[in-house]
Formats: sequence, structure tokens, C-alpha cells
Amino acid sequence: MTASHTQAPVTLSVFTQRFSATRRGARLARVLAELEAVAWGIPRGSAAFDAFTLVVAELTANSALHGRVPGRDFELRLLLAPDGGAVRVEVSDTHPRRPAAPPADHPPVPGEDGGRGLVIVDALARQWGVRDRVGPGKTVWADCPLRPEQPYPR
Repeated sequence: MTASHTQAPVTLSVFTQRFSATRRGARLARVLAELEAVAWGIPRGSAAFDAFTLVVAELTANSALHGRVPGRDFELRLLLAPDGGAVRVEVSDTHPRRPAAPPADHPPVPGEDGGRGLVIVDALARQWGVRDRVGPGKTVWADCPLRPEQPYPR
């Protein structure tokens, strides 16, 4: 006879939405992410809220600008950790090119457009990366801490 093991259920709060791969789609994704953060109890105007929404803004803008494939959308997925200590931001698109942060020895040039998005994400997220997705394209993800005892690493 085997002993039964009961496991406490894990509740994970998830938000998933597809958007047009346009500047307007990226803006709408940020606005809806802000509303979801407030619904999850992340205080508007807190450092965690501001960092989280900036990460969403950068990743969705990158997807709309660099990951755009005509006629294809991008997807935003937000996952609140069961303990409420972090949010994983995932942005998926169908473009095969994988993003990479500029090398540390070649920082963005002052006055030039672009080149700062992933530097910002790297500074605000606990960690970030890129993985293949089912079907064409990739998913860029970032883990954003929400508690003061989990400071931003850089």
C-alpha cells in the first residue's frame, strides 16, 4: 500500500493577450499590463510597478519594431509567482531573429536612437532570456521582482 501524498494547490495568476505588432499594440499591451498589476495588488507608483511596466514597454516595443512579421501579432503573457514575489513577462513573436543586449564594452551611443531597450531590461529584471516557441519565432522573457527584500541587481 502506498502512502497518499497531498499537495497544496498552486494558484498562478496569468494574463495572456495577443496584440497587433504596431506601436499602438505595444502601447495597449503596456496599459493592460498596468491594469493587471493593479488588480494583482502591485501598488501604482511603487518602484516594482514602475520597473515592471518599463520592462513590459521595452519588450513589447522591441517585438513590434524588430520582431514584426506582416500579418502576425505578438503575444504578451504575464505570470504572477504563487508567493507574489515576482512577475514573469513573456513576449512572443514570429520573427526568427533573436535579440541580444549590446556588449558591455560597446554601450549605446549618446544621441542615437535605439540600442537601450535590453540594457534597461537587463538593469531592471532579476534575469531575462530568449527561448524558442512552438511554431515560428521566439519568446523573450524577464523576471521582475516585486518585493523590497528582492532588490534590483544592478
